[in-house]
Amino acid sequence: MTNWRDLTVQQAVSLGMGRGGCLFEDGTSALTGKNIVAIQFLTDSTFTTLTPVNSNYIGTSGGNGDAIDSSNTFPTGMVIFGHWSAFTLATGSVVAYLG
Repeated sequence: MTNWRDLTVQQAVSLGMGRGGCLFEDGTSALTGKNIVAIQFLTDSTFTTLTPVNSNYIGTSGGNGDAIDSSNTFPTGMVIFGHWSAFTLATGSVVAYLG
């Protein structure tokens, strides 16, 4: 995983905007070991798990604010920004941007 403190401002912004690539997911298999910086919802979607890298970010456990569960629907077109290492969709389809 990239240590953001070692990057120039331009490098950090590029990675924060998904310069590390992206992946499409529409199944319910767990995606782990990732460096996800944004998630775009292509259809209304819910998570079984959304794992933040630390407690500064929202997630299904250990994140800021209330925990996300499968009753929380993210609508088509929404984009959330943060820092996650893994997720499992319960429903929907997303593009996850990697940093």
